[in-house]
Amino acid sequence: MHLDELREHCLSFDDVTEGFPFGPEVLVFKAGAAGGKMFALAGMEGETVNLKCDPERAIELREEYPHGILPGYHMNKKTWNTVVLRGEVPDGLILELITHSYALVTAKPKPRAKKPKES
Repeated sequence: MHLDELREHCLSFDDVTEGFPFGPEVLVFKAGAAGGKMFALAGMEGETVNLKCDPERAIELREEYPHGILPGYHMNKKTWNTVVLRGEVPDGLILELITHSYALVTAKPKPRAKKPKES
């Protein structure tokens, strides 16, 4: 997958912005209002992208694609993966993982269960 395709897919979602908050080497995509939350960080060399992922799925993907999906570089290793764009990971799966990452950061938080009052 080329960086242009990745960028086009990221920008196809609602309320997405792109920018370079970490310098010119990393293109960052954020979703949501008030600055948004990061859901994709792409190296400008077009070799990798960091994507948020469900922790259980992240482990499964790393096992299935040991040279193409790695623990997130400079990110929380539990909830972020680094995906190699030109390698063993099919383009369709990369697009699916971008969509998954976007969905994770735009999901409404679940309300916390209230503790019963002690009498």
